[in-house]
Amino acid sequence: MSGEPATGTGPVRRLPRAQRRAQILDAATRAFARTGYADTSLDDVALEAGISRVLLYRHFESKNEMYRAALDHARARLDERVGTQHFTDHSIPAFLDAASDDPDGFRLLFQHAAREPEFRDLTDRLTRASTELALRQLREIIPDPAWARWAARMVFTVAIEGAIAWLDAGRPDPDQAAARIEAAVHGVIEAARAS
Repeated sequence: MSGEPATGTGPVRRLPRAQRRAQILDAATRAFARTGYADTSLDDVALEAGISRVLLYRHFESKNEMYRAALDHARARLDERVGTQHFTDHSIPAFLDAASDDPDGFRLLFQHAAREPEFRDLTDRLTRASTELALRQLREIIPDPAWARWAARMVFTVAIEGAIAWLDAGRPDPDQAAARIEAAVHGVIEAARAS
C-alpha cells in the first residue's frame, strides 16, 4: 500500500515531492490548454494527473496558484529554449521547436492567458520584454523610431500567430516551417524599413 489515496484507476504511486509537482504541472498544462482556466476544474486536473484532488492540495493551495505555476513553468521552458538576451538566426527555429515540443504550454501562454484578465499580466510582461528586446535590435536597421516600434510589436505577433497557426494546421512541413515564419517576420521588417 502506498499510503496515498486511491483514484479510480487504483492506488497512487508515491513520488518524490518535486517529481509529483512536475507531474501535476504537466497535467494541469494539458487540462487548462484544452478548456481554459474558467472551464477547467481541479477534478479535471486530478483526473489528467491520475491522482486525487486531495493530493493536488498538498502541492497547490488553489486553482489560481496552480494555473500561475503552469504559466511560469511554460514560460521558463520557452525562455530556456529561445533565450532572453537577444534574437539571432536561431531564435525562430528555437521558438517553433519549443511550440512543437510543448504545444499545450505554448497555447496556455499565448492563447488562454492572454484572454483571461486575471492572468493577462504575465502575458503582457512577456510581450513587453520581447518587444523591447526586438526594438533594441531593430533600431539599428529601421531609422524611423515610430516604424521601429511598430515592427518590434509586429515581429513578436507574427512569430506567435505563425507558430499557433502552424500547430493548428497539424504542423505541416516541419523542416520548412521556421523558414516560412522567418520570411513573414522579414516581410514586416522590410515593410518598416521601406518608410
